[in-house]
Amino acid sequence: MQNRKLHQKIMWITTTAMMIAGLIVLQWATGLIPLPTKLAQQLLTGSCVNAVLAVSVLMGGVWCGVTVAALAPVFAQLLGVGAQFVQLVPAIMIGNAVYVLLLSVLATRKPMRRWSGICAVAVAATAKFAVLLLLVRFAINPLMGGKLPAMLLTMFSWPQLVTGLLGGLLVISILPVLKRALKRA
Repeated sequence: MQNRKLHQKIMWITTTAMMIAGLIVLQWATGLIPLPTKLAQQLLTGSCVNAVLAVSVLMGGVWCGVTVAALAPVFAQLLGVGAQFVQLVPAIMIGNAVYVLLLSVLATRKPMRRWSGICAVAVAATAKFAVLLLLVRFAINPLMGGKLPAMLLTMFSWPQLVTGLLGGLLVISILPVLKRALKRA
């Protein structure tokens, strides 16, 4: 019994560490790609981050997902690909946590059907978008005296929905292959 619990803890730590490493590499690598606009950069990097969040929760479990969700904006900030203002980091953490928690509840039933996975991603992405929009526009911006630039306010609106959908749908489409590759199917 104790060996099983130890094995589960080791697997959780290993999976979470791998997800964090993948997240850091993707954030760093996508930050190096010269794209014509900040929006294009956000769509690429954000979709990759949301894909890692989805893989984390669907392959590693809810606490793996929550851990990666909380650390993602911290590493983005450290790598210089995150939000321009450190005050936005807690909002991003909350938005990411909403995303992985909803995916955990809605997309981890076995066996997961393709349509239920798509619906789960749509709900999770929409909720993340709504949470970030509300937090940034109606909590953080007023606390900062309304000084957030319009471009930044836009970055925390519809692009969040797009990146959440793209990242999640990518993972839902390759999840069976991932599970087979890891012999977890």
